[in-house]
Amino acid sequence: MTARAVPDRSGELDDARTGWRIHWDHFGRRGHDRERGRETIVFMNGLGMATDAWYTSVPQVHPEFDVLLFDYPGQGRSTRRDDPCTIPQICELVARILDRLEIDRVHTQGVSYGGFVTADFGRLFPDRVLTQTLSGVLLSSTHSFRMYQELSLAFYAQGAAAFDLYTRYLYEKIFSERFLTRIHDKVERMRTKFHDSYRDQTYCLTRLTEAQDALLAALPEHLDGYRAVTAPTVVIAGEHDRAVPAWMQEALAAIYPASRFVLLPGCGHLTYFEEPDAFWGHLRALARAKSIAYRTEA
Repeated sequence: MTARAVPDRSGELDDARTGWRIHWDHFGRRGHDRERGRETIVFMNGLGMATDAWYTSVPQVHPEFDVLLFDYPGQGRSTRRDDPCTIPQICELVARILDRLEIDRVHTQGVSYGGFVTADFGRLFPDRVLTQTLSGVLLSSTHSFRMYQELSLAFYAQGAAAFDLYTRYLYEKIFSERFLTRIHDKVERMRTKFHDSYRDQTYCLTRLTEAQDALLAALPEHLDGYRAVTAPTVVIAGEHDRAVPAWMQEALAAIYPASRFVLLPGCGHLTYFEEPDAFWGHLRALARAKSIAYRTEA
């Protein structure tokens, strides 16, 4: 059985402006980067995730690096209300959590929805980013991705039966054929957990998807901000990603002045899940070297 890490501390950030209470987990000591030179990696959640979904992944980088996890509004143990939300707001929340923990600069990583948050955190707080690892994300306006977003919002809005169908469609789409064959017996348990977590609160998914749409709509005015991010960046794409195809992610890598594109053969959308050795190997090597000229472990 895969070991599950246990947070050294957990807490909540109360946001007076919105009334949100944001849950976070920290693996490490407060002020570690200032006191002992240990660096922190922030894991950004996917759309329907909660912090505890990362607990089996944390040992891939900890204790060499400290780790910060947090739940977006509408996720996990954070406030779940039918409130508008933006990705810049989410980025500001994580910056405030870092301030509370006395952490100055961080490595960031995000897969799928988390990749949008990672990219926008880099745009908004470039001086706080040591490196960034992105996967399953794009920073371009494509017709096919707009259709995917519209389809998701329609599923959320049409009631219980439609949402149940959406979860079945989603789990077919995000994994590669090779991986689905390997984990076939587990897929239904994973789907059911996601379904049960949001079936009575699909507005949470709606609000987060709307936030994603707003970020993409603002690309013309913000693209120069992404291009100005000089932190070493690796984009890790699954060759068989059907949600955000590899060619879209290769275009993303071209935006950043110090970037490296990695293609994982036969892999689907959730690279860290399907190919953990490769994904975390690249992330660790990037974080150690702070350069795209890193070498992965043999």
